[in-house]
Amino acid sequence: MKVRKATKNDMPQVLDLIKELAIFENEPDVVDVTVADLEREGFGENPLFTCFVAEIESEIVGAALIYYRFSTWKGRTLHLEDLIVNEASRGQGIGEALYKEVMKFANDQNLKRVAWDVLDWNTGAIRFYERSGAKLMQDWRVVHMDEEGLKKYLKA
Repeated sequence: MKVRKATKNDMPQVLDLIKELAIFENEPDVVDVTVADLEREGFGENPLFTCFVAEIESEIVGAALIYYRFSTWKGRTLHLEDLIVNEASRGQGIGEALYKEVMKFANDQNLKRVAWDVLDWNTGAIRFYERSGAKLMQDWRVVHMDEEGLKKYLKA
């Protein structure tokens, strides 16, 4: 297994992983992003994200997509949007290898924080994150405004 920075050519397989994640999270019909979106936004003049992939025998079996955020308390931080390992490849250390690559990237960039979300029912991931030294922020709630809500709010 090899972990490396993704290329534009990897985006079809990365999108397949994103769709698999949506199914795992019981949201199979919510993925709107396309390969063209991933290619444009991740590999254009001002890329919005960085992606690492885990590869076994030329097949991408996992991915971690990250991007910079700005914290008023910490300055530049990193957000781990998704860490995905396809179902057939779970339990082989692939997720941990991707996670370690993300943390190494953050450390190499001298960042003071990496943040991400985890579903409360994903107990395996929660246990892994806690074992790694990450803190689950029990008092914080994730807030999203979806497209429909945005339109509704702005019309009010």
